[in-house]
Amino acid sequence: MATPTDTRPNIVLIVADDHGREACGCYGNPVVATPNLDRLAGYGTRFANSFCTTASCAASRSVILTGLYNHANGTYGHTHGVHHFCCFDDVQTLPRLLAARGYRTGRVGKRHWAPVSLFPWDWEQPEGACGRDDVRMAESCRGFVYGRAPFFLYWASHNPHRAGVRDDLPLRPNSFGNPPASFPGDAEQPFDPADVLVPPFLPDTPETRAELAQYYQSIARLDRGVGRLLDILRDAGQFEQTVIVYLSDNGAAFPGAKTTLYEPGMCLPCLVRTPWDAGGVVCDGLITWADITPTLLDFAGAPDAAERFHGRSFRRLVGTAHPADWRTEVFAAHTFHEITNYYPMRVVRTPRYKFIWNIAWKLDYSFASDLWSASCWQGARRDGLERFGARTVEAYLHRPRFELYDLEEDPHELRNLAVEPAWAAQVASFCARLQQFQRDTRDPWLHKWEYE
Repeated sequence: MATPTDTRPNIVLIVADDHGREACGCYGNPVVATPNLDRLAGYGTRFANSFCTTASCAASRSVILTGLYNHANGTYGHTHGVHHFCCFDDVQTLPRLLAARGYRTGRVGKRHWAPVSLFPWDWEQPEGACGRDDVRMAESCRGFVYGRAPFFLYWASHNPHRAGVRDDLPLRPNSFGNPPASFPGDAEQPFDPADVLVPPFLPDTPETRAELAQYYQSIARLDRGVGRLLDILRDAGQFEQTVIVYLSDNGAAFPGAKTTLYEPGMCLPCLVRTPWDAGGVVCDGLITWADITPTLLDFAGAPDAAERFHGRSFRRLVGTAHPADWRTEVFAAHTFHEITNYYPMRVVRTPRYKFIWNIAWKLDYSFASDLWSASCWQGARRDGLERFGARTVEAYLHRPRFELYDLEEDPHELRNLAVEPAWAAQVASFCARLQQFQRDTRDPWLHKWEYE
């Protein structure tokens, strides 16, 4: 890989809020409008096996910005309001590490971390200053982008997270932040519910389609903001000196995705563009959001001690379709969403198999408040549906201690091999690997193997 020798690259990290990869053009959805993300994929590398480590907003962002699993950095769940989880005082964060290496740092958009003192920025916009207007949010960065290089910009959209209910539309779908009228200088792009693609984890009902249409509209606005940001980088003469990473904190805010560690919750978009690697590449290497901080430090020419992080740099995978001598498994660890949503899970994911340990499996699965109130879920309850998408409602609410899926034969994770005696040896092997992962990351839930 050829790298610039005269200067270190700028780094732009774009983090969407609840953008599932099933709703992205470059990942195969021909209906949702993501032309700018699709172009970004054409400029760079699209990762086919990229995963968050916990499918909850604040917890996931803590992993992205520290390189540590959230059970180790202290952010067990949400940071805001009564939830009040936060990073431990000695955690080193990405903005601090890059600033120490001479990078000018800036952030705009969603924050959702704590304590604020651990995340210092040379420039930042107040959280919520631009609301859901991502074109305006991109414009707010113009002065920062025109400043001294190298810089690190953390651009975190509030789209397409759920927001209020649309009383002005039939079936009262969630608005996903869509405004009643277009923002100045931007034009909203509505979608017809008849045209959306209902993914297999959702039921094909009028309520689901109405919500997906709103969700697509929010994603289209996010995409236009990304496009404006790319234009500003070009206007400033910085595009050819900038590494750009696009990802989502977790899967779509629908039951069956967000807060779960099934594929729709954790297998997410990740696009990486550098000034020096080939574009239009699809990489099948396994990466997680624990890798983001060490990777960006590596791009900055300032890799840190590997033992500081639970992830590792995947810089050498960019521009490579089938990387050799790379990892064969990744891990995920979810514990809380809101403080009332305790449902700890630990996961091993290989290219073919997924193994889930539901630590508190005797509990009913715990709903996030906005997912419970979603019209797609409430409509299914009203109609007495036995299935919510491909999975039965019973299987979704009441989970066994262990789940093992062959993702090649069973991509929707419906046949649990862990209950079949023929797979007992594989279950034991996955349990041992999870326990070693927990020891390596000092997971407080390790002792649950011994009692409870």
